[in-house]
Amino acid sequence: MRPLVVALTKGRLTGDAVNLFSRAGILSDGMKSELAALEKKSRRLIFSSADSDFRFFLAKASDVPTYVDYGAADVGVAGKDTLMEGRRNLYEVLDLGFGACTMVVAGPEGERDRLKRGNNLRVATKYPRAALDYFVRRKQQTVEIIMLGGSVELAPVTGLSDVIVDIVETGSTLRENGLTVLEEIAPISARLVVNRASMKTERERIAQMIKKLKAAPR
Repeated sequence: MRPLVVALTKGRLTGDAVNLFSRAGILSDGMKSELAALEKKSRRLIFSSADSDFRFFLAKASDVPTYVDYGAADVGVAGKDTLMEGRRNLYEVLDLGFGACTMVVAGPEGERDRLKRGNNLRVATKYPRAALDYFVRRKQQTVEIIMLGGSVELAPVTGLSDVIVDIVETGSTLRENGLTVLEEIAPISARLVVNRASMKTERERIAQMIKKLKAAPR
């Protein structure tokens, strides 16, 4: 029997994902230690569990849905923001309950009325698809999207944009730059996603994984 291949996000979600899979009895203690130390101490990217039921690898956040979509991984852990932006053909089967934050529209307080009136705005974001979907499909509002890869909080401060679309956890970075949350778009957290073909061919094994993750102590 081949191992189920699981793609984990490399970065801020790694530790919580590793701990959850460990508490669920899917990862051995040795595997947990190896994966947790991977980013700092190793160039090795793929690990198998002791009994070979699972094979894990770490990938860039934006790449995890791609690996799952194309079948290189049966299962993946990815943030909801990544899934909203990537729009891959996957099954999103479980909210894993960590990595919680919110995708928001933020900007100077003075822009709140303009948002309500539906005026044309310049919106800076790392999430152009999600931002366009929110403003055009949900609000029927025309906006100019400006794609940025760095600290989007700079955009309203420097006059590049009127508002931003970004994810926030505590809002401290916004406040430090004179910005505030103007509208909430969606709650964000880590999600378990499954390849559509794997859901058919490995349905029982994937169902058991989901059951274990749901039952794992929080």
